[in-house]
Amino acid sequence: MHLGETLAKWLNEHQISVAQSDWLFISSMLALMVVTAWLSLRITRLFLQQRLTGLIFSNKPHWNETLHQCRFFRRIAHIIPATFLHLGAPYALEAEHIALLITLKLSLIYLIVAAARAIFAIFNSVQAIYANSRYASRVPIDGFIQVAKLLFLVIAILLIVSQLLNKSPTLLLSGVGALTAIIILVFRDTILGFVSGINIVANRTVTNGDWIEMPKYNADGTVMAVGLTTVKVRNWDKTISTIPTYALMNESIKNWRGMQESGGRRIKRAIHIDIQSIDFCSDEQLSRLSEITLLSDYLKAFKAELQKSDQKIAPDKALHVNKFTNIGVYRKYVENYLKQHPQVNQDMTLIVRQLPPAPTGLPIEIYCFSQDKDWVNYEGIQSDIFDHCIAILPEFKLKPFQLQSAVVNSE
Repeated sequence: MHLGETLAKWLNEHQISVAQSDWLFISSMLALMVVTAWLSLRITRLFLQQRLTGLIFSNKPHWNETLHQCRFFRRIAHIIPATFLHLGAPYALEAEHIALLITLKLSLIYLIVAAARAIFAIFNSVQAIYANSRYASRVPIDGFIQVAKLLFLVIAILLIVSQLLNKSPTLLLSGVGALTAIIILVFRDTILGFVSGINIVANRTVTNGDWIEMPKYNADGTVMAVGLTTVKVRNWDKTISTIPTYALMNESIKNWRGMQESGGRRIKRAIHIDIQSIDFCSDEQLSRLSEITLLSDYLKAFKAELQKSDQKIAPDKALHVNKFTNIGVYRKYVENYLKQHPQVNQDMTLIVRQLPPAPTGLPIEIYCFSQDKDWVNYEGIQSDIFDHCIAILPEFKLKPFQLQSAVVNSE
């Protein structure tokens, strides 16, 4: 004899005529069950407060805190009332009654939803803890977490539908094969993103914190998150760009991680010299330039070498074939200046070279690497170097090319 039958018999003995099939009686029993389930939920949450869970996770307090933040204990507490309703309904309601069948199905659906939400909370906790680990910047797992959530969501939906239709989950799952084409069409980005995510993690193409450029998507900034379907990039103007995950594998992308992990950041810029200002150095000019510390040793050694060459080519010394040029001495000065610059990495490539002449003059390109890779500091170092290199040009009787000077010379 179950609870409902006992209660009906007790009421009849006290001259209260009632039948188990009476909807007023059924409603009263359902209300009693709901109240009891609510009380069990409150009691369960009381036992799952931080003090109790703190004792369970005393050796790993970060897990305890994260699980609370992700509401794991609040969600898992719903399993108790759901179980109570599912197991208690047959004892409170008449067998084979429609109310019992509905209660059993709803309680089972409640149990499935509670379990799924608790599992999602565990995934969120794992993701949060992993995000604070030293491996997060190297191997992002956001895409895999989303795939796992999607998998459990599909399982939960299949179980719920099987309960509503009173069909076996395996039977429903076998019917999915006929809908494969539709599923692929609907979840196209998800499937492509999952496959691309595996390749991205395996090859470390992009990780959180990388600076990437993808002009097609107006993306130029730091990667915030590599998700299952999209990658979020915070641009330098503080806007957010979203890129399909599969685009990172199929399209061109520029990743600045190599620069960030190297010993310096490249400086590559040219100063355009007015070709009409290029000339041989006079003895007076060489004497004055020899007083510059960065040039004294070079001029002394190179002058002796040129004198030997002149004697071979013109022994009578009537004609000096080899002479210093102001542009050549200037290039050597800039090179020596960079070699003693405290912010230039001397272990990486350092070149001061002459590029092919152009309508804008003769380009003298500086190619080196700054030790400081921070954007603000890097721009300051680069500007200081070119400020000096441009300001020193008059000492070599050189002029930077600019349009108005070309117009004046043509007149």
